[in-house]
Amino acid sequence: MKACFASEMRGVDKAASEIGGIPSIVLMENAAMACVEELKKDFANLSEKSVAVFCGKGNNGGDGFAIARHLYNMGIDVAVYLVCGNEFKGDAKINFDIIKRMNINIDVISDIEDLKYIVRSYDIIVDAIFGTGISGTVRGISYDVISEINDNAKYIVAVDVPSGINSDSGEICGVCIKADKTVTFVAYKVGMLMFPAADYVGQVTVKNISIPDYIIDVQNLKINVIDDKFVRSNFPKRENNSQKGDYGKVLVIAGSAGMTGAAYLSSQTAVTTGSGLVTLAVPSSLNSAMEAKTTEVMTVPLSDRNGRISANAIDEILKCVDKADTVLIGPGLGRCDDVSEVVESVLEYSKVPVIIDADGINAVAENMKALSSCTCPVIFTPHTVEMSRLTGLEREYIEDNRLVTAKEFAEENGVTLILKGHHTIVTGQDGEQYINITGNSGLATGGSGDVLAGTVASLVSRGINETVASAMAVYIHGLAGDIAKDKYGIESVTASKVMECIPCALRQILQVKWLYAIINKN
Repeated sequence: MKACFASEMRGVDKAASEIGGIPSIVLMENAAMACVEELKKDFANLSEKSVAVFCGKGNNGGDGFAIARHLYNMGIDVAVYLVCGNEFKGDAKINFDIIKRMNINIDVISDIEDLKYIVRSYDIIVDAIFGTGISGTVRGISYDVISEINDNAKYIVAVDVPSGINSDSGEICGVCIKADKTVTFVAYKVGMLMFPAADYVGQVTVKNISIPDYIIDVQNLKINVIDDKFVRSNFPKRENNSQKGDYGKVLVIAGSAGMTGAAYLSSQTAVTTGSGLVTLAVPSSLNSAMEAKTTEVMTVPLSDRNGRISANAIDEILKCVDKADTVLIGPGLGRCDDVSEVVESVLEYSKVPVIIDADGINAVAENMKALSSCTCPVIFTPHTVEMSRLTGLEREYIEDNRLVTAKEFAEENGVTLILKGHHTIVTGQDGEQYINITGNSGLATGGSGDVLAGTVASLVSRGINETVASAMAVYIHGLAGDIAKDKYGIESVTASKVMECIPCALRQILQVKWLYAIINKN
């Protein structure tokens, strides 16, 4: 799936008309029917429900008029409320003129004295006030209407985007509809995936309104939304005539005294995600403990200094790098000069992709020149604080400009960047970006990033393009977190439980339920 800015969506609409020959009124009609279709899915007894459609003066309002017409023709109790007067133009005017000739109740809202009682009297509120066309701050009667709807509605469906959000930035323009569901068209709007707007969209459904794929493709939209289909189509198949070496050899350089969990979670996750061989290189003082804990992971004891990897281990580490298909370095390594020297040596030497996580990021942040002598593909996995260290930018700026910050860093440094957070953003060195929509706040727990890093390493070791593998990994990781939330409750999600749910996530994505049905039948 794609995500686009408002200007890009206008470009798609224009191309649909000029290149595809699809009149804009047809697109409006299809959008309206898509919304009605979703209402029918949500309410099996829709014919028994009452619906109020709140309409603005632009094309979003036109969508609302067409929705009201379809509902009325289905015999549903529907009324239209005009929020911005009764003067319309273009396609919106055509649809307004049609419903004026029908027996649909139409009222212009001039004050809000009785509005809360009106809103409460309907089972469903359809928000068709602003859509993507809002500019500036919501004021006056529109502000009051949105507030009353939020306070009194039983169920709200937003058309395209909830009225009051900036569909590019995700900012709230004074006040915003808090939807139970948003029916958007053709592609996600970028602002819907950014905060704070992401908290207002509810369940999002992207509907096709008959614009051919070739029209969308020629727009060269650079922002993607990861879904099951994307992961499934890029996941390598297992062949019957194969052996463990065919499924990726991962080297994990991790752990220090007090942080063995990071080493365990990252390496074991690589096994769980499907890698054929995983080797964990740890300080020698931790090796016995890790051998006991990681039955399916091989370990290599390294020279250490006070429970951390020593620079004296570099030669041994580079021998291990020679045998690997990918290297993950950083989880739980700690911060010291020896660790920095090890990270820089691996980057300079490696010819296979290197994933830099946690303390590996901190080491590079202290000496960004380490990237200049690096010839291998590199993947960074920072959260906002680590991103601030890498870039020197303020945390608040990064949070407000996640897409731009990630794109600039990836392009300038020639790396793949996984900027973690709710709706994690993956950016390739070519500027292509992927936004993740799986996951929940239960993933905000110690070790969760180690599980993600291990997932990335596993997929990269299978020969998948670094950016694609990273996008796949964040989706799988987030879905495993969602499964863990459903199984244990959001307050009890832990990193180890997320790791344990990765097989369930993979099974769900790869759709192998038929296999279990056959096994159970036999």
